[in-house]
Amino acid sequence: MDVRGAVVLVTGANRGIGAEFVEQLKKRGAAKIYAAARDAGAIDADGVHPLELDITSAGQIEAAAAAAGDVQVLVNNAGISTGTSLVAGDEATIRREMDTNFYGPLLMTRAFAPILGSNGGGAILNVISALSWFTAPSAGAYAASKAAAWMLTDSTRLELAAQGTHVVAVHMGLVDTDMAKAVEAPKIAPSDLASAGLDAIESGAQEVLADDWAKFIKSGLTLDPKVRYEQIFAALGA
Repeated sequence: MDVRGAVVLVTGANRGIGAEFVEQLKKRGAAKIYAAARDAGAIDADGVHPLELDITSAGQIEAAAAAAGDVQVLVNNAGISTGTSLVAGDEATIRREMDTNFYGPLLMTRAFAPILGSNGGGAILNVISALSWFTAPSAGAYAASKAAAWMLTDSTRLELAAQGTHVVAVHMGLVDTDMAKAVEAPKIAPSDLASAGLDAIESGAQEVLADDWAKFIKSGLTLDPKVRYEQIFAALGA
């Protein structure tokens, strides 16, 4: 579908990748942009419609769906990374990460799918991660939530095909945002990631491997797990 003239809702739109999605949508001529964040006052963008939205709150999601009944494209971008391991990590923190990175996009999809259907089908874009296919001891909770988000994307793509809704997964390694500022490694610019995602909506692509790291990680999925992890850690210099 053509982003120009479309009505779009972006979650986590106050900074980083979400803020760049807003800017790229403006450049591409989106007719209306709902910029959603837990603190709508933190949204620093002209010409948008701010929405107060915590995607872990069913009530706020319901209110957002009621306020934005003209949406044609949903960008599920909001997410967190807590650096929590699965065996020794705090259980409440693990649940918070799953609530944000999996259940949040799931509940947003459930709330907005009927809206998209009534508005012609439209599209859903889920910002996921190469860590849906790879993990490390300190990233267990994040990787598990992103693996679940990957399957959420594949499943809802099948479930929503009949109503003409195009569902896109965007995978990437490190992005130059606050979330990755402590990591010394090559990073993709948020603008490049957002542009790749919007290109996929316009072209009809189902999956975006936005950088070399995502392509490398996915290319090893057919390997024995031990071999795959040896290769990944060797590439990381670990």
